[in-house]
Amino acid sequence: MKRTMLLAALLFFADNASADPVVIGSKNFAENYILAEAGAQLLESRGYEVQRRFGLNGTKIVFEALNNRTIDLYPEYTGTVTEVILEQPELKQFDEIQAALARHELRLLAPLGFNNSYAIAVTAGFAQQLDLQNISDLGRAGRVRVGLPHEFLNRSDGWAGLKERYDIDQPATGIEHSLAYEAMASGKLDVTAVYTTDGEILRSQLVLLHDDLGYFPQYRAAFLTHTDLPADVAAILELMSGRIDDRRMQQLNLQVLDPEVSFADVAAGFLLDEGLIESSQAAPGLASRLWRNTRQHLKLTGIALALAIVTGIGIAVLVHAHKRAANVFLYFTGLLQTVPSIALLALLIPWFGIGQTPAIIALFLYSLLPIARSTITAILAIPPGYRQVAVAMAMTRRQQMHYVLLPLAMPHVIAGVRTAAVISIGTATLAAFIGAGGLGDPIVTGLALNDSAMILQGAIPAAVLAILTEMAFGVLERCLVAPHMRGRKN
Repeated sequence: MKRTMLLAALLFFADNASADPVVIGSKNFAENYILAEAGAQLLESRGYEVQRRFGLNGTKIVFEALNNRTIDLYPEYTGTVTEVILEQPELKQFDEIQAALARHELRLLAPLGFNNSYAIAVTAGFAQQLDLQNISDLGRAGRVRVGLPHEFLNRSDGWAGLKERYDIDQPATGIEHSLAYEAMASGKLDVTAVYTTDGEILRSQLVLLHDDLGYFPQYRAAFLTHTDLPADVAAILELMSGRIDDRRMQQLNLQVLDPEVSFADVAAGFLLDEGLIESSQAAPGLASRLWRNTRQHLKLTGIALALAIVTGIGIAVLVHAHKRAANVFLYFTGLLQTVPSIALLALLIPWFGIGQTPAIIALFLYSLLPIARSTITAILAIPPGYRQVAVAMAMTRRQQMHYVLLPLAMPHVIAGVRTAAVISIGTATLAAFIGAGGLGDPIVTGLALNDSAMILQGAIPAAVLAILTEMAFGVLERCLVAPHMRGRKN
């Protein structure tokens, strides 16, 4: 009966998706979100099921996901392909890049039409004050405050190569891409790196310094995928090819800066303008997105918690009578709690890729300690007299555990499970960084867009979900624990 109930619970959280949905990923900045979402909506309008793995932090992670077949495609740029992925900066022509990718069973779909290169940006006032027009002018500007997106700071075609080419002797600090604009506006930064199609450039009235030594390659946007992507899927996505020039992309990026407009709305607006979808096929509303994210969040935490309950209580029952084994088990689960959650998620990527699997494993590991500790402590705290009575009644050890020890320990056990559930709900929001979805999706997207309203679309439901979980466990306790025992918790 218990196994049947557990199986039913797991099936409740399972997807109703078909066996082979198209999985689209994206990096964690607005333009990549828009392009990935446009591709997703276009495929959905043609009847394909699409899974989104958006907001993957940086090229290395999203490309690793593509290599591991965790995703099927994502928007990429030719300059990033040659400089970072292939590490062949001498490749310039699109056909040359395609030939090199083919050796890795990869390919770029037809370019979308715009070139989004890197650029070095300063405020108009700062440029006028120091008479800055070219990047080479930074060499004579004296000490300036340079804040750069983390990826640009560390990649081969980023800051290190730029400093060498232009002989610039300036230290730089890392900063989230979207936050750099705010820092520039508030006067806390003098120089940052931007994408030339960023809408924020227009809104913040920044000046782009001329790349007078031609350091930055072209970054033509296209979907990067495997050579075995179904031809019909590729053909549909290539309907977007050549439809977005530099100015159009900058306008789309500017639209998404409006807190009232989501990147899904912007993507739908573009597809509607181009006649690629009909108005009835436009992006789902807020309620639909909220339900989708909440359902995914419940799936992640539900499966992880169910596994932790079975494993944590099961091992606790086996080792509670053996002090050394119990201490080793609790030490191991306690050690896991010292690993930062985002670090644990990153460590799991090489073995399990991205998406739901590493997220569920991480949540499972974090849930073990409160469940195991509360169970072991509760069983050991039961007065010896109860055990003696059970022995006098000729109960086997299994019967003692089933009819005496676990019922007496139940208040503590439920308290541990309740704690694990609340921890899982909060920690699961970080799973969006590795494409697992859930209520972390709007939070990650809001961070990328510096959009507080979007962050709240994930944070508030997650908080409400935690409160409802607390209330649900209160009801469960009243059902499973005798009234006279409910005060026995610490």
